[in-house]
Amino acid sequence: MGTIELNRMIDHTLLKPEATEADIRRVSREAIAHDFFSVCINTHYVPLVARELAGTRIKVCSIAGFPLGAADTMVKAFEARRAVEAGAQEIDMVMNVGALKSGDSAFVRDDIGRVVEACGQSVIVKVIIEAAILTDDEKKAACALVKQAGASFVKTSTGFGPPGANVRDVEILRAAVGPDFGVKASAGIRTAAFALELVRAGATRIGTSASLAIMEELGASS
Repeated sequence: MGTIELNRMIDHTLLKPEATEADIRRVSREAIAHDFFSVCINTHYVPLVARELAGTRIKVCSIAGFPLGAADTMVKAFEARRAVEAGAQEIDMVMNVGALKSGDSAFVRDDIGRVVEACGQSVIVKVIIEAAILTDDEKKAACALVKQAGASFVKTSTGFGPPGANVRDVEILRAAVGPDFGVKASAGIRTAAFALELVRAGATRIGTSASLAIMEELGASS
């Protein structure tokens, strides 16, 4: 897999609370220079990134219920809808992990479904399940609920919780959702070698703040 293919799988991410407008403009320029798939930022910066990326094919990605996933469902749906109204084309929402572990599948499915509904049909919704704190059976159950709720991707991690993406979890998620559903690996992906390993395991999107280092590594090895 070459540089051009991998760069178009990357969500170039900056979700740090201390990120400034200058930082956000910088990552937007970096995304344009490397033709990444999207720029993923907190909702406050969606209008700015939408302006920075206007006229390009790079998507604006934002979040809902981040990073804990335990906010009220209507709050998560409102946050997602406001981000879409401001220019977001993709939303990475956090599943209510505690509800899943409590066995409340109906709530988890509804929680995701309300966000999907609030975003509208043209918006990609990725559901972060925080795989590192789930059992294998819980990961599989989460995948089923994500699909039933009408989302487009299942995503491994927020990056604010326990250790992030790993090959085994990606393999489990890919097997659970089937060949045609989105799987996003995120958190702790800092090298091209690891990113490509995750892609081979079944990831179709990579969320990382180390995108430039990954591109430099690929360039050096080509």
